[in-house]
Parts: sequence; structure tokens; C-alpha cells
Amino acid sequence: MAKRKPIRVAVACQGGGSHTAFTAGVLEEILRRREEKAIAIDALSGSSGGAMCAFLAWVGLLTDDVPKSIHLLEQFWTRIAANSWWDALGNATIVMGQSQMVRVDWSPYLFPEWGRQTLENLLNELVNVEAIAGLIRKDSPELLVGAVDVRSGGFHTFRNQDVTVDALLASAAIPMLFRSAPVGQEFYWDGLYSQNPPVRDLARRKPDEIWIIQVNPPARGAIPQTQEAIRDRRNELAGNLSLEQELFFIRKINQFVDRGCFRNGEYKRITIKKAIMERDLPYASKLDRNPGFIRDMIAYGRSQAVQLF
Repeated sequence: MAKRKPIRVAVACQGGGSHTAFTAGVLEEILRRREEKAIAIDALSGSSGGAMCAFLAWVGLLTDDVPKSIHLLEQFWTRIAANSWWDALGNATIVMGQSQMVRVDWSPYLFPEWGRQTLENLLNELVNVEAIAGLIRKDSPELLVGAVDVRSGGFHTFRNQDVTVDALLASAAIPMLFRSAPVGQEFYWDGLYSQNPPVRDLARRKPDEIWIIQVNPPARGAIPQTQEAIRDRRNELAGNLSLEQELFFIRKINQFVDRGCFRNGEYKRITIKKAIMERDLPYASKLDRNPGFIRDMIAYGRSQAVQLF
């Protein structure tokens, strides 16, 4: 029996702090079932924690080493969790403070950059980033990482070999937790404020489908009435704003394709699918690195990946 032609897929990974462990679970399941479902991953994109996950998956795909991608994702989230007693204490304090909406007028510029240094060290230990440029071929999957230029306000997308550790840290630089992240001569903040995640640029690759891993639930059944519930919903809507604008572009292109507006084959119709994190979780849990919570989010992501197949 002849093998069926693979579906060319681009995977876009939304950011959302510790909730992005959900993204890791979805990606792991996609990678495990890639051959069974005849999937060819043509591109990956991400912002913030989604950028970290997309990058780690991409590294293994560059050498067609899917087990390596899965191992890197598992290692990253296992080691980013608050495993030591002192880290667990600090994590609980931060989460409790956010849950109680403790307002402290402080700046990340007042303290050493422990968080950034921890992420930087971990990424460098897991991946030889400098060697990646030599692995990229003409037919390699593309990687896109979103961030925003703090001073100009311009959206910036790092591509392929430009996705350095500094670029990943820039995409994850949450303003109230991290200083603006330097890359070259510019300074960047979290991709939440630009493209969360980059989607419209994926159309250049002409995939058959774009799969969105969405960690901010698009809908809620109840009207938020408490301060905490209102803040949670505002954060979700802010995280989805840029995503919906990106998807509007793809849907509009599909309309133009259906009308025969593109005669030169510049664009093609692209199917959009989503794996959505549908749990009702408070904003504070986006900062929660409790190992049990991280493992649960990964397992939940694996189960929700079925929405894509």
C-alpha cells in the first residue's frame, strides 16, 4: 500500500507563563504521532513560553530526531519547576501574593537578574545554540519567535538562526518580572505585546494547515464579578487579542483565495485548527512552578492534542 502524502503543518504556540507547560504536552503528542498521522511539520512559531517550547521542538526536527525534541521539552519543564525547598517556598510566596493581589511598587531593575540568568543557563545547558546555524537546510522547518521593541513599539519576529538565547529571553521578558532584554542594539519585551504567537508569516510557507496551541481560553461561561476574576479575564483577552488579529489575516487570505484573487499561486487556502487549554485557572497560576502543577499541565496538553488530529 502506497504511503499517503503527509499533511504539511505549521504549529503556532501561544505564550502564557507556566500554562505553557500545556503547550509542551501538545507538542510532545504531535511529535509522537507524526508518522502515524502522516504529518510533516513545516514551521513552528511561538512567543514567550510558547517560543521556548517551539524552539526545543525545532532543535530535534532539524536533524529529524523526534525523541530529542521530546526529551528537550521534558527536561526544560522538569528543571524549570520549583524542585528545591527554597525555590518551592519562593514560588508559593509569589503565587500567594498574586492570588491576594498584593500591590508592591517595585521594579525588576532594583534586583539582580536571577530569573533571566536561570533561564539563560538552562537553555545553554540543554542546547548548543551556536551549532544550530550549521544544521539549517533549505528544506528545514522554519522557526519564528515574536517580541516587541520597547522603544519603537515595533513588532519583531526572530527567524531561524536569529533565534538565539538572547532572542528567546527577549520573547519571554515579562515587564514586571524581567528587565527589557537586549538583542543587538535594541531592547525587547514579551511577545504578548506583539504577536502571541506569530501566525500570518506562516502563510509564506504555504502549509496545508496551521495548528494553534492556545493557552488563553477564548470563552468563559460566567461573567467575572470579583476583582480577581476580572483581572484574570482581562489577562486572557489581552493574550488572545494579537492571536485573533493574526488569525483574521489567515481567514481573509482564505476568502481571497476562494474568490480567485491570487493568480500567481502566492497564497493558498489554509485550514486552521486549535488545541485549547479550557481550564478555568487564575492568573496567579501562570507564575506557578509547582512540579505537580507543571506535570498536570503537560498531561492535560497531551490529552487535548486530540483536537488537532
